[in-house]
Amino acid sequence: MRIRPDPFILALVATAILASMVPATGEALDVLRVASKISIALLFFLYGARLSTREAITGLRHWRLHTAILAMTFVLFPLLGLAAHFLVPGILTKPLYAGVLLLCLVPSTVQSSVAFTSIARGNVAGAVVSASLSNLLGVFITPLLVVALMSGTGDVHIDASSILKIVAQLFLPFVIGQLVRPLIRRWVTKNDSRLRIFDRSSILLIVYVAFSEGVNAHIWANLDAAALIGLVAVCIALLALVMTATIVLGRMLHFDRGDRIALLFCGSKKSLASGLPMATVLFAG
Repeated sequence: MRIRPDPFILALVATAILASMVPATGEALDVLRVASKISIALLFFLYGARLSTREAITGLRHWRLHTAILAMTFVLFPLLGLAAHFLVPGILTKPLYAGVLLLCLVPSTVQSSVAFTSIARGNVAGAVVSASLSNLLGVFITPLLVVALMSGTGDVHIDASSILKIVAQLFLPFVIGQLVRPLIRRWVTKNDSRLRIFDRSSILLIVYVAFSEGVNAHIWANLDAAALIGLVAVCIALLALVMTATIVLGRMLHFDRGDRIALLFCGSKKSLASGLPMATVLFAG
């Protein structure tokens, strides 16, 4: 059986390479920053508009599945992130460790979690509710985890205004999407394929802006091949450990096949769409 790479993964890699070779600078970067913030807000607005309130309320009854997924995202991942400190300085530099730890603290992704669960014929409704719940709670949980675990690893700036910025950019658009869903539900359903293109384009824009800022800050000058290989190896190990844990936990809780699939995909992913904006706010300055 021939394995075909996901076109979106290829697009992400291509975007990172493009930004590394031709980064946005000056006024162009300022414009793209504003555009990325607007696209992120629209992205979460669409998440809210797509999610059926009735299905969400019904799905919340499956609390064991949601608790298991949230435990993977906000308990196991952070613990593994803390354990990665033992890899400094042998495999990870301090800045790379800070990045890995932050990765372990952000919420799960919505789009990919639901898509993979659907492809594997898992509990799609459960995946939608769990992934959405992870993102909503992550607006509040991630900053708290950053305060608790990252105060000594980087230039963290967290105050009431930081939380408000994250709420305004991620949580508020989602709530507005839910409120106007009865008015735009048919339009959203009719244009779902086009809107998903917008979803992915928004994430590509976020990645391009993030890499452009990194290149302008000379990140590649401070990252040699050995450090990059070490970082990739750590990320692969993290994924393998968490996926194994989701499989074991699903069996221990006697979940059916559909729930085990949802737990596997929702519990093992991290969100670019919410993670990068949070990092921008929490590490500003």
